[in-house]
Amino acid sequence: MGRRSDKTEDHSATRPAARTTPAQSRARRTVESILSAAAELLGEVGVEQLSTNLVCRRAGMTPPALYRYFPDKYAILSELARRLLDAQAEAVFAWVDAGGLEPSHGEDAVAKAERLQQRLNEITRHALGGVWILRALGAVPRLRDIRIAARDEVARHIAAQLSQAYPGAPESELLRAARLTVELSYAVSEMVLVEPVSEEPRINQDIAWMVTTHYQRLARLAVDRS
Repeated sequence: MGRRSDKTEDHSATRPAARTTPAQSRARRTVESILSAAAELLGEVGVEQLSTNLVCRRAGMTPPALYRYFPDKYAILSELARRLLDAQAEAVFAWVDAGGLEPSHGEDAVAKAERLQQRLNEITRHALGGVWILRALGAVPRLRDIRIAARDEVARHIAAQLSQAYPGAPESELLRAARLTVELSYAVSEMVLVEPVSEEPRINQDIAWMVTTHYQRLARLAVDRS
């Protein structure tokens, strides 16, 4: 998520990193092979049963070769989580930059929010280990800091844009609305992907209505304080 120059905090230290940063193409291919193998296994055995030995067998390498890049399975999960969260954040940032938070009403506002939810669902659906990593983010304590840092960054960016869209609304209200938006959006992705439902388009629309209705409350607060 390094594209934002207005970040006030650097959360990179909360992300367990690979031991060796792959600079050469062969090393990069090795890392991708490890991550792909782990992502496949997540869908087969789950987080608890995932092990570096299983990953090594699936990727066709020895444990020492894997440990050059990842000291344990949680480092692998952390990299998969970082990639998913970065992709989701970039989608939100792009949506905001394209005017997603500009004041609008009714079906137009809902349609904008709905497009973002659809995009987040698709990113998660196609990411390496996507849905399983989404579940792990809420279940694995060692991924907690990654999850919090990533979502807080997105929420702060949304809150900053809301302050421009609804000048005069209390800062605490804006930040709470932003956090709710982020948490609800990711919860909906988990809902429709972990337990696939046929009503995904309707669920996307429902969450869009919930978010936009809450933003209309922010507009009223801004007017009341002016």
